[in-house]
Amino acid sequence: MSDSWHALIPEAEFPSDGKLATKVAGWHVLVAKIDDGLLAVNDRCTHQAALLSAGRIRRGAVMCPLHGARFEMAGGKCIGGAYRDLRSFGLRVSDGMIEVCVPDSPPGMDETPVITG
Repeated sequence: MSDSWHALIPEAEFPSDGKLATKVAGWHVLVAKIDDGLLAVNDRCTHQAALLSAGRIRRGAVMCPLHGARFEMAGGKCIGGAYRDLRSFGLRVSDGMIEVCVPDSPPGMDETPVITG
């Protein structure tokens, strides 16, 4: 399986609240600015398929808004609950543009969030 880089937004336009939720080539991506810099993970809790972007990000971890599971933004490791780790995505800034690297194939049902509303 191959991956491709996609431009998101200029780094200067990154949201002041420190997170960006977007959809890239079918993947729901959560980008967060934390002490380690910009990081990107799949925007889907591995437990109940909730959008993690609706949760809080503290101390380098995102918390699921439904049940409180926590995942490290750096690498996607589950640190609060016994759930599968998140898929993390490559991220870089090139000529002032934030870019993310996602698989060329679309996500399966086990990596697609349940969208409500």
